[in-house]
Amino acid sequence: MFHHVKELQFNARVSKPDPRFARLLLEQFGGGNGELKAAMQYFVQAFGCRHAYPDKYDLLMDIATEEFSHLEIVGATIQMLLNGVNGELKDVSETSELNKLLKGKEAKESYIHEAMMHPHFLVLSGGGPTVTDSQGVPWSGAFVNANGDLTVDLRSNIAAESRAKIVYEYLMQFTDDVLVKESLRFLMTREVAHFQQFQAALETIQPNFPPGILESDPRYSNAYFNLSNSEEYRGPWNKGKSPGLDETWKYIEDPITYVAETMAF
Repeated sequence: MFHHVKELQFNARVSKPDPRFARLLLEQFGGGNGELKAAMQYFVQAFGCRHAYPDKYDLLMDIATEEFSHLEIVGATIQMLLNGVNGELKDVSETSELNKLLKGKEAKESYIHEAMMHPHFLVLSGGGPTVTDSQGVPWSGAFVNANGDLTVDLRSNIAAESRAKIVYEYLMQFTDDVLVKESLRFLMTREVAHFQQFQAALETIQPNFPPGILESDPRYSNAYFNLSNSEEYRGPWNKGKSPGLDETWKYIEDPITYVAETMAF
């Protein structure tokens, strides 16, 4: 059961209308790394671990619910950025509210031009957000990743929060509105919090590597195949201890011969 509190989780505000940035911000409303995707992904994953991991079920449901509150913040911000779009454009450009916010004929013409560049705001949503990304591509359930193995799902969520955090960073480069940046910084910071929560949850599942229940074949799980003709580069991925296993990497200079020999009966 949900209980809607009619105040936003963060007091989202804007300094002035900006249809151009409203269009960009749709990426976090209905895009592949946006808040709706995150909410639906964590909900779906939660049902798969409800009995085996009740504590992780609780975590996933809590974060999924918070993602909906973030969707509300993004949607409210988009609506404020589109203030004045729903209505006759010729009349909108002359309203007293816009006259206060948009100084000069050039600013008003730019405002109308940006609204026209994304007609969904004019002919479909009436000045509200649409469930699409910034290019108008509809949201899809294909964005949701849920594999049924909790260690896989948690790793997927860590990656999802990382991508969402970076998208907010990119978005902040395209607005000079201090108030909008405050909202985006809050949302970006919550992505970091969720990243850490998912990582902590993963660490409580031991063993959590490799994913699944079947053991991997040590002949291949700790082998690094050198498949390039460039000079040899070495790093933690092909020397030292294998992550999660107390075994050393084998650097295979000739992968074809190695595979042929290890597969010989």
